[in-house]
Amino acid sequence: VQLQASGEAWCRLGGSLRLSCELFGSFLSLNGMDWYRQAPGKRRELVAFITSSGGTNYGDFVKGRFTISRDNAKNTMYLQMNSLKSEDTAVYYCNAYGMLLSHRPYNVWGPGTQVTVSS
Repeated sequence: VQLQASGEAWCRLGGSLRLSCELFGSFLSLNGMDWYRQAPGKRRELVAFITSSGGTNYGDFVKGRFTISRDNAKNTMYLQMNSLKSEDTAVYYCNAYGMLLSHRPYNVWGPGTQVTVSS
């Protein structure tokens, strides 16, 4: 299984972007899906998390600006980002985990999407 994310994105301060991430391959289940981000010189941090049933959780810095969602029929996760700030500039990584057909667990990461917010 592997994740394919949307490409590099840019917007002005206060703007909006939507990221997507799709899981490809054969698997028994797709459970949790996450978005993480890592800015230059900083540690990777959790942006948002969504369970298979739609339960969500967000990093404190999101403060109502981002919305994570998923389409289980398409094995795809989205991150709607509004009111973007310069400090949101980072590489955004998607992550997914579940069970393979072999009943072994998987945990895969996408390649990373550069998001740049500037004036």
